[in-house]
Amino acid sequence: MHRDEQLQGEMFATANVNGTKVLIYEQALKWVLEKQRVEEGKNLNPEITKLEPEDLEILLAEAGLCVVQSGGEYAAIKMIEDRLVEQGYNELQVLIEEARKDKQEDGLKNALAAFYLKSAAKAENSVEFFHKSFGEFLCAKRMAESLEYFTEKTGKRRKTYTVPDKDLEWQIYDLFGYGSLTAEVVEYLMALLVKSEVDLLVLFERLHGFYLKWSDGEFIEDTKKTLPLEKAKQLEQWDIQSGQRRVDIYTGLNVMILLFELHRYGQSQEELREELHFHPCGEHGSEDFEATRLLRIISYSECLGNADFADIVGNFLTNADFRGAYLATVILCGATLIDANLRDANLSNADFRDADLTCTDLNDAQLIHANFSGAELTGAELTGADLSGANLDAILIYANLINANLINADLSDATLSGADLSGADLSGAYLSSTDLSEIKWNNQTNWSNTIGLHEAREVPEDLQQNPAFAAAVAQSRAASQEQE
Repeated sequence: MHRDEQLQGEMFATANVNGTKVLIYEQALKWVLEKQRVEEGKNLNPEITKLEPEDLEILLAEAGLCVVQSGGEYAAIKMIEDRLVEQGYNELQVLIEEARKDKQEDGLKNALAAFYLKSAAKAENSVEFFHKSFGEFLCAKRMAESLEYFTEKTGKRRKTYTVPDKDLEWQIYDLFGYGSLTAEVVEYLMALLVKSEVDLLVLFERLHGFYLKWSDGEFIEDTKKTLPLEKAKQLEQWDIQSGQRRVDIYTGLNVMILLFELHRYGQSQEELREELHFHPCGEHGSEDFEATRLLRIISYSECLGNADFADIVGNFLTNADFRGAYLATVILCGATLIDANLRDANLSNADFRDADLTCTDLNDAQLIHANFSGAELTGAELTGADLSGANLDAILIYANLINANLINADLSDATLSGADLSGADLSGAYLSSTDLSEIKWNNQTNWSNTIGLHEAREVPEDLQQNPAFAAAVAQSRAASQEQE
């Protein structure tokens, strides 16, 4: 492709990493379809496969989706055939029917074999991509096309959606009810949506409407026809074991991932910052807002096993807004948000009592007046976090609190053993009975006006000799005596 000048530097001048990947894969797909088998200037693919490039592209995208939905390694030929027939692709349906008349075991194998797919070693009559990332890109392309279709309108005044709500709800389950979205597929998907200039506000609005219904249990509790059951039955016919509860949870969490990603993109665009804004508890301050909504979702997802919410959604929480979310419960204790990425998240007034936030990334997060009483924050990253007024009666062993704002934070009885407080502002913080053993600090650490500092435990000897710290201890003792 480089030799034929299909890849040129100017193409990537304004693209980010994911945009660059998409550009390369799109050119690769075009080359595979049009240039890979050329003889005397003629594209031989239509003769070999009996399909035009447009139909081949549809076929490959569906194969990519099927491989991902089957577990990411391979997909049954029958699954690809069935999905194409259900969607009414006439040319492909004719190819399949003709192949079956000839009693060929796998009607699409000749068409697929030319495009970096091979027979799967682990399963008969199945195919897999030579390059997994190429299959993931094709899956993302298939998803992006459906999501773009959700935003289209029809009618004289262009006010009616081409895909009505009922159809949209099934298509969402069909696309996302198989398992969890991977970071790679999400990266390709977002880059494709942005590149195609999809109306992200309309897409957000429709996905958000689905999300609110799902989080209220409307789909799983439908007594007439449950979409999760329909998807589970569909997967079962292709020997993909699931169940309607698993389908329902995965679908909802995957939609959450897309909403978090749209929110993150919106926060990077000044003109979209207010409108493209996702709060998992509903729009903050509106009638839809329920402080316990996120808690219910986390509890529901635990049906799949320990820490499933964190495993599935945790890496997509960058820049998330959790203001006012109520998260205090023993359900969180143990594994729920371990290793979650909450960088830059707004968690002001959030309640994390007894939550396990081990190794969670909370760098630069807004945690004003958050309640962490009894929480486990061992190894957590809190560089630059605003914890002013927060209740931190928690375990913060080896936590990274560099440059953290701890003004007026309640650290009474907290365990800060080994924590890094370099540059942290602790003015006005409550430190009575706080364990300060082996902490790290520097001359920028602000201890002034702290309350109860003279009652802190296990203070390192070199810190005791520090003039600024010693002065803060004396001030704390004098204030306590005056109060008595």
